[in-house]
Amino acid sequence: MSEILTIEEVPSPDISHIITEDDTPVDNIFSAKQQRLLVESLYSGWLSSIPFLVCANVGLFYSRNQPPLVPDVFLSLEVSVTPDWRQKQNRAYFIWEFGKPPELVIEIVSNRVGNELGSKLRDYARIGIGYYVVFDPLQQLGETPLQIYELQGTRYNLLDETWLEQVGLGLTLWQGAFEGVEQTWLRWRNQEGTIIPTGAERAEQERQRAEQAEQRAARLAEQLRAAGIEPEG
Repeated sequence: MSEILTIEEVPSPDISHIITEDDTPVDNIFSAKQQRLLVESLYSGWLSSIPFLVCANVGLFYSRNQPPLVPDVFLSLEVSVTPDWRQKQNRAYFIWEFGKPPELVIEIVSNRVGNELGSKLRDYARIGIGYYVVFDPLQQLGETPLQIYELQGTRYNLLDETWLEQVGLGLTLWQGAFEGVEQTWLRWRNQEGTIIPTGAERAEQERQRAEQAEQRAARLAEQLRAAGIEPEG
């Protein structure tokens, strides 16, 4: 009788021939900034109770014999990342290593050759990505700047809403400044519609709250003195 191996004991496939990094740059400055905004804000401002991984321009390997898909941004829930980057299997997203595909991918359209609504849409559906988001800030593909698809069976259906129930996040278009650039950005939001802040935004919010608390304390002290009471401290 042959020995039965547990999933932990099954040897990993040979990936020595796989190129995980080819140093290909992102296609434009806006796309690079948009990717940073989506990644940084989740790590800085999302109060998630489960571990997650959000990455930009990282290879998504679904087959040992096929080139990876490289979404502009992907989000995977309930996964852990090892700190040992020396091992090749830890430097990209190998579905057979993580045990699951990401829940969500985002593509940022910069021209008409990316085929975001053609082959990419079919490829992400085929490997089981739950949500596929196409952000088209220059409206290269039509008049709709944001399209969100949800996987139903083996095909994507276009959603009318921007709340993604399976990941506990929403998306919204936001007009404002990021890294000194005033633009319409794609942002994460919570269920109440509040934008998930970046680290800089959180720091500014804390500064404003502290300043308001100091102003309230100063007004109270003035009121006490006017009443002939010297405030303590």
